[in-house]
Amino acid sequence: MAERILVVDDEEIIRESLTFVLKKEGYIVQEAENGLVAYNKLLEDTYDMVITDLEMPEMKGIELVEEIKKLNIQTSVIIITAFGSLDTAISALRNGASDYLLKPIEFDELLIKIRRLFDVKNLMLENRILRKEVQRNFDFENIIGKSSSIKKIYDMIQTVAETDTTVLITGKSGTGKELVARALHYNSKRKNKPLIAVNCGTITENLIESELFGHKRGAFTGAISDKEGLVKAADGGTLFLDEISELPLQLQVKLLRVLQEKEYTPVGSTTAFSVNVRFLASTNRELKEEVAAGRFREDLYYRLNIVEINLPSLKDREEDIPLLADHFLNKYRQEMNKNLKGIDSEAMRALMAYEWKGEIRELENTIERAVIFSKGDFITLSDLPQAFNSKISTTDFSKMGSLEDSVRKFEKDYIYKALENNNFDKEKTAELLKVGLSTLYRKLKELDIKA
Repeated sequence: MAERILVVDDEEIIRESLTFVLKKEGYIVQEAENGLVAYNKLLEDTYDMVITDLEMPEMKGIELVEEIKKLNIQTSVIIITAFGSLDTAISALRNGASDYLLKPIEFDELLIKIRRLFDVKNLMLENRILRKEVQRNFDFENIIGKSSSIKKIYDMIQTVAETDTTVLITGKSGTGKELVARALHYNSKRKNKPLIAVNCGTITENLIESELFGHKRGAFTGAISDKEGLVKAADGGTLFLDEISELPLQLQVKLLRVLQEKEYTPVGSTTAFSVNVRFLASTNRELKEEVAAGRFREDLYYRLNIVEINLPSLKDREEDIPLLADHFLNKYRQEMNKNLKGIDSEAMRALMAYEWKGEIRELENTIERAVIFSKGDFITLSDLPQAFNSKISTTDFSKMGSLEDSVRKFEKDYIYKALENNNFDKEKTAELLKVGLSTLYRKLKELDIKA
């Protein structure tokens, strides 16, 4: 769609010349013989740009700029001025004009300035749209689920998001901890500032201090210039420390200082710098156990754990599996331009029966794979990996053994799964199964379970 431009000048020949050139470039152009006429046109219609002379009767160009600013409209303004009025043009720039052009007018220069301003304006509009889209994608309402456990997560995010409180997000790998961190940021008063995410487990120990706090030139071999760290980059916004348990002990002391004093010191510097950052952290480990083992500072743990959001495993929110599966199906059928209508009942039963050790991330990967291999209108059991075929009830009763054998097999599989989930810790497994430790040992022997 062609941009609309209003040309304002009390000299008819200039107005007509500008109109001719601009229309030739494809712009929609209207004219006004002074600032007052232009102002009235702006009240009645919408223009993407105003090109105005400074010296005019009724209302001068600089007054028009001031009135446009009061209208709070997204209209760019280019001032046309004589060399002797350059100070006035600069004053107009301070009051909201976008650019200026000296007389006599060079049309090529004018067209370049117009195009540049429109390109910048379009880029800013795209950025606003993308920011809204990002915010929409990470809004807490878009965390999929209707189970009571996930509804509690919604409520916690809604309550905590608007504060600057440090939040510790816990849960198994794949449960969506980063999604919660993004929801907290994009529903906070910091949403228009940066969200910086760093995985503490993926940066080598000798580099992570520099990555977080920055360094001064010459601080170590290879530090050829000053570097801004992630803490500074997140100033005014949010810093999300993923897998915080992997942070080396010596850096935990520095992080604690940032949390308490709101200041940090770059590597190789003796000067502390103030910073305004909200901290979010996540871990898939039990930090209390890490503290007891001496791998995590107790004071840092309590400073991080002002509010804890613990994400439930899929096994604790099974009713959400169909919703999640449908969400991922919709995502990937759009990406792959496939006309899939849904997931058939047999495949859905298999998804419901499956033990999702990789949590939501594994479910998403499974649905993505199924969309790739699906040939019909619905995802079927044959589109899922082979492991899912054994997860639904397809028992042939004619081939079954005795009840005693079936019960023995079930008991053996059940106990072995419990041991596996507890890393073969027999005390924890006995507690989970609600049996005495001696009873568990007897069962291991009776059922010939190698643990």
